[in-house]
Amino acid sequence: MNRLSVIIPNYNGKHFLEPCLEALKKQSMKDFEIIVVDNGSSDGSVEMINNSYPYVRLITFKENTGFCRAVNEGVSASDAEYVLLLNNDTVVFENFVEELYKAIASKPKAFACASCMLTVNDNTLLDSAGDLYNALGWAFARGKGRRASKFNREKKVFSVCAGAAIYRRKLFIELGMLDENHFAYLEDLDLCYRAKIRGYENWYIPAAKVIHVGSGTTGSAHNEFKVSLSSKNNVYIIYKNMPVGQRILNAPFLAAGFFIKRLYFKKKGFGEIYAKGLKEGKKLAKSDEGKKHRQKFRMKYLKNYFAIQLELWRNVFIPRN
Repeated sequence: MNRLSVIIPNYNGKHFLEPCLEALKKQSMKDFEIIVVDNGSSDGSVEMINNSYPYVRLITFKENTGFCRAVNEGVSASDAEYVLLLNNDTVVFENFVEELYKAIASKPKAFACASCMLTVNDNTLLDSAGDLYNALGWAFARGKGRRASKFNREKKVFSVCAGAAIYRRKLFIELGMLDENHFAYLEDLDLCYRAKIRGYENWYIPAAKVIHVGSGTTGSAHNEFKVSLSSKNNVYIIYKNMPVGQRILNAPFLAAGFFIKRLYFKKKGFGEIYAKGLKEGKKLAKSDEGKKHRQKFRMKYLKNYFAIQLELWRNVFIPRN
């Protein structure tokens, strides 16, 4: 039995997969398995893995089932204590797996640990130092575009980017795994939100470094697919995780946040796509399927809701390094 499983979802990412898998070969920690979940690739990804990396456990789908389904299948196939999710468009540093493993094993209240994700064009700049979320309904990568050297301390964060993070597998499953209604985008925030409601922590680990191309599958920072899904999931997360009283409390912030985002995407040419996504998110949240995944309010978690609310406000007004 391996101490951890590295799970890599893949969709037509053959050109990314080889450097990703080669970097994993060079890890200082060797006691882990690699599971690649292929979402119906047609670019020869499966053949390449079978021919060049026969030790990789391969799970294949006939069609693209989405990031969430791929991850959940990989987690279910693992029997390790920890699962490390890794995007195919990443190249990890030699001590990456070891640093994440040591970090989560040493923090009994940690659900997940985020890595130091660096940009591909300049490895001194951050792509993400963990993710933040605020009362405006905005999720954003902490430190994006800033010098990684300024973010060299371990720190609690709201959530971790599932593109390069480690999780406690048993708790991952107990929390319901990734909600496949998301298909992709913000599913990692949603999962970490559920963990925080139950009093668990999410951490940023600067010693675990990885280079991230970003938008390796969708191809750009903004496109119709990404804007539509992200806006839908943004609304869905709020209905899912915030009790009615908390939604009312945050209503002025959320209205302002969605209005500002609408203006932003209108300038980018995606205003109508963004608005349509918001409507679809509300429709999903109020559907029978959405209600099935809604987090029931429990008094025993009341202090956790208060702590989350303070964090949501703080992330609006106080920049965090």
